[in-house]
Amino acid sequence: MISLTDVTKRFPHSSQPAVDRLSLEIEAGKVVCLVGPSGCGKTTTLKMINRLIEPTSGSIVVNGAEILRQDPVKLRRDIGYVIQSVGLMPHRTIEQNIETVPRLVGWDQARIRKRVDELVSIFDLDRDLLPRYPAELSGGQRQRVGVARALAVDPPVMLMDEPFGAVDPIVRERLQDEFLEIQSSLKKTIVFVTHDIDEAIKMSDRIVILNQGGKIEQHAPPEEILRSPANEFVMQFVGAERGLKRLSLVSVSDIGVEEGPVVSPSASADEAKRVIDEFGFGWTSVVDDGQLLGWVDEEMLHDAAGVDEVKARKFAAFVTPDSSLRKALDSVVSSRTQVAVVLGDGQNYLGILTLEHISKEIIH
Repeated sequence: MISLTDVTKRFPHSSQPAVDRLSLEIEAGKVVCLVGPSGCGKTTTLKMINRLIEPTSGSIVVNGAEILRQDPVKLRRDIGYVIQSVGLMPHRTIEQNIETVPRLVGWDQARIRKRVDELVSIFDLDRDLLPRYPAELSGGQRQRVGVARALAVDPPVMLMDEPFGAVDPIVRERLQDEFLEIQSSLKKTIVFVTHDIDEAIKMSDRIVILNQGGKIEQHAPPEEILRSPANEFVMQFVGAERGLKRLSLVSVSDIGVEEGPVVSPSASADEAKRVIDEFGFGWTSVVDDGQLLGWVDEEMLHDAAGVDEVKARKFAAFVTPDSSLRKALDSVVSSRTQVAVVLGDGQNYLGILTLEHISKEIIH
């Protein structure tokens, strides 16, 4: 979808090129993150793709067409663009902001209204926000409107320059999750600039780590970069905790679960104590017809004849098969039971994950 060949950008009065003979292929439907130290040419590269910055030399092809042979205004209308400060027009309502590009390209009112309705649904925007102005919205709401506006004419390519950098960490994580969910169905080709390697790991299909002058140090899927950094520069940029970061890319279902200690509510206290001793955790789960009721330990069973005579304690946290191992690890270290309980739909008990089981993936 996007091809850069020997692309160079020299700014006036600069002794070195900002980007020097950069060649890069970006597949259709993929999210590619450009990361690297300040001044490495990330944003310059992004802006050359839609000619906000004109390349000094080289070739950039987008969707089969050389960009330098196209009208730059039309080119930009065919490419979604999202920036950190959102860039909504403060004097126009939210609805008018979303309608901007469809109006510029000549859509009729009925088609525009239908597209606005679609985007409101996709981004779960309250329709009450449409007549408001950007200053009346929260940072997270403005960011979602900015992405919706960029998608208004359904462009095949989107450029995103630190799109979630201006919001607080909690909102940022929610926006990232929402965007990934939307991207899973839209399958846009996205070039995403970020200075945050953790964001790149979470958001991208492939990461391009750039050094000064736009030199590519490594271009690979996140898992490969974390497992096998190409050189010392990449290793230092990714950071010392790359083993832990890999856990965010691996789901519980990828490694399977352990059965763990389990008894039914009808079990005798002696039977439950035998299970507790066998597994050595000091407790056992209580599962009734596949549903997790909680856990009991020996102290709770001291004066009881059966498990059903005591009230099982609820687990403080649990994970699902889709949860990352990083979330599972957090559940392990924060739980009194020192395991992560894995549940399916509802309270359907699937098993447990221990620290030992997760650690095998860290050193894999």
